[in-house]
This record gives sequence, structure tokens and C-alpha cells, in this order.
Amino acid sequence: MSDFLRDYLNVVWFAAIAIVLASLLLGIAAILRPDKPSAEKNLAYESGVNPVGDGWSQSQVRYYIFALLFVVFDVEAVFIFPWAMQLEFYGVFGLVEMGIFVFVLLLGLVYAWRKGVLRWV
Repeated sequence: MSDFLRDYLNVVWFAAIAIVLASLLLGIAAILRPDKPSAEKNLAYESGVNPVGDGWSQSQVRYYIFALLFVVFDVEAVFIFPWAMQLEFYGVFGLVEMGIFVFVLLLGLVYAWRKGVLRWV
């Protein structure tokens, strides 16, 4: 067996041990824990205050889209930082490619702005 495959075999062994150990510990916890459900224990907990209503509320999709836009622009920063560190290596080609990348993201931002997604109402 080559050293390359032996390294992967070590990873497989560690993953198998982790899965077996986690399963074993969860199984022991399931056996040993007390299990006495009651109606009072199944109520929603709201910081010590008695719950009001049924606990279900509908959220607007706008908040999820706002969060996704944040993730997209956060990932943009992850891509731009290594590029900025190696700017001299990439040269003009890298500058043009990053310009195209930022332009596409800017188009997405303009689209979201025109759709009114960025209004926090």
C-alpha cells in the first residue's frame, strides 16, 4: 500500500472511531437519562414568562433574502482578500477577472435594491 493511501486510511480509521464513540455515548445517555414527560415540560419556554399564543408565527421572506445577500457579500470578501494578497502575481489578468466578479456582484446588489429587498420594514 502506498503512503498516499495509508494517509487516507488513517483518516478513515479516525472517522470510524469518532462515529462509534459518538454513537456509544449517545446510546448510553439515552439509556441513563430520566424520561418523565408532562404537559408542563412540553410548553414553549420564553425566559421564565408564561407563553402567549401557540408559538407559531409566519416570518416574511424578505428577512431570509436579506440574510442570503449578507452571506453572498461576505463570501465576496473571502474571495477578494487572497486576490489582494497576490495582486502582483496575477497582474492585469487578475485585475480584469476581479473587476468582472465585482461587477456581477454589483449587478446583483442593484437588482435586489430595485426589488426593494434591502428595505428593512
